[in-house]
Amino acid sequence: MSTSTETLVLRPIEPRDDAAVASIIRTVMPEFGADGPGFAIHDPEVSTMSAAYSRPRHGYFVVERNGRVIGGAGIAPLDGGDPGVCELRKMYFLPEARGLGAGERMLRRCLDFAREAGFRLCYLETLAGMKQAQKLYRRLGFEPLCAPMGKTGHFGCDNWYALDLTKPAA
Repeated sequence: MSTSTETLVLRPIEPRDDAAVASIIRTVMPEFGADGPGFAIHDPEVSTMSAAYSRPRHGYFVVERNGRVIGGAGIAPLDGGDPGVCELRKMYFLPEARGLGAGERMLRRCLDFAREAGFRLCYLETLAGMKQAQKLYRRLGFEPLCAPMGKTGHFGCDNWYALDLTKPAA
């Protein structure tokens, strides 16, 4: 089986993807110890991601390999934040998706969407143990923050980043 990125398809989420995306989130988050209180795994939108991201300035994208959804990520206005600030949300990939370039392709797609939607800053929350994700965020220009932004309710996260979307893409 080829591992080239040509076998990957990135597209907007559809209602038929909801169960697969919810399963990915509920599978991957515990892998990193993110299954207790204060983590996105408990957000009500997890079961109906296509509906949650159908509103203006919201976008969620999935990555397929051989017709199977193996990851996803989204952009939405930051809860409790300035209207010019968005949040990268629920970017998770099954182990079989890792190392294929899917993360970078997905992140770039989300950032393009954020710029198109008129956001000036992209915020994200993550965990210290998600080292590969943090390398990607830094490589694409995200800078670490000392404290969280907005009111996401994800008090379990311990690393925060932001990217100035008005600067040229990395």
